[in-house]
Amino acid sequence: MRSLRSAVLYIAAGLCANLGANTALAQDLSAYLTGEMRGLVIHDAPVAASSLPFVRADETEGALADYAGQYVVLNFWATWCAPCREEMPSLQTLQDTLGGEEFAVVTLATGRNPPQAIRRFFEEIGVESLPQYRDINQQIAREMGVFGLPITVILDPEGQEIARLRGDAHWDSPEAVALIEALLAGS
Repeated sequence: MRSLRSAVLYIAAGLCANLGANTALAQDLSAYLTGEMRGLVIHDAPVAASSLPFVRADETEGALADYAGQYVVLNFWATWCAPCREEMPSLQTLQDTLGGEEFAVVTLATGRNPPQAIRRFFEEIGVESLPQYRDINQQIAREMGVFGLPITVILDPEGQEIARLRGDAHWDSPEAVALIEALLAGS
């Protein structure tokens, strides 16, 4: 009985520590929720991201877990989405500016987006180095509660969703870059 009580107290302490850490994260980042980032919602507690597979441009499977250890700006989009067309070049610039071992921009076309349409979309808007991943049958989007496009979520290095922005944004804006830099400085 004593060991069961100790285990319950240990788990509760861990949960409270995680909640406190994320509450502190929200407070730390609140100064950056202006301009282009004013609509970003920082979660009170991290939310599990999907473990379902996506399809890469070379037709192999990948998963969000492939980005473990990195902060990720995960953008759900579609070839028919006009705001996505506006937003995508800024995601490219964010990746070019801050991408590396600690951070990545990941684009995930959700729904019916044939590979040739994705390639054409990227060519037309001048995006060259973002991944051309596909979420077949919107399975990842559904599991993560993505309704409407574009939706961008921020994943922490443990692969959990810590923030979400509905709608498009200029991800290369000073506010967005400062927010991502603050996350990276805290890791």
